[in-house]
Amino acid sequence: MIKPIVSGLAAGLLLVGCTTVAEKTAHSAHDYPEARSYTVSDDAMGDVDAALKRAQANGKRVLLVMGGNWCHDSRALAGWLASERIGALVQAEYELVFVNIGMPQTGDGHNLAVARRFGIQEVPGTPNLLVLTAEGELVNPDTATTWRNAASRSEDAIHEELAMLTKAAVPAAP
Repeated sequence: MIKPIVSGLAAGLLLVGCTTVAEKTAHSAHDYPEARSYTVSDDAMGDVDAALKRAQANGKRVLLVMGGNWCHDSRALAGWLASERIGALVQAEYELVFVNIGMPQTGDGHNLAVARRFGIQEVPGTPNLLVLTAEGELVNPDTATTWRNAASRSEDAIHEELAMLTKAAVPAAP
């Protein structure tokens, strides 16, 4: 009686284990680089302030990326930003700062005051990409929270948008 139960349990665990391995293999095969750049900071606002100061000193804009290492789109965006082509653009034109915002879509967000500081009241998910002038003005209010599909964007599309945002004017206040 016990032997069939143990055998069934072992078979069930093996099947679950195979499914988990298969799922992990399927999810790790992708066409984008990955990086885990969203470290938890004791002073995320201070990190942003430091990036703004560097931008003022260097005549650049700030590329503020808000996400989490748990999120595949956040990891993909961080990976693209570190890639050779996009990384060169970022290094030439931006002061890059990553802010870990947890899981705001589940109510477990943090550092959301950083987004609010620049006029983003709702953070529907991750990642978010805010382009700021050296004076702290948000350049892309309409697209800042639209990066939740970063893993499915192409290198060309990301490069094109970031290049365009280096020269984009700050939108007029409504």
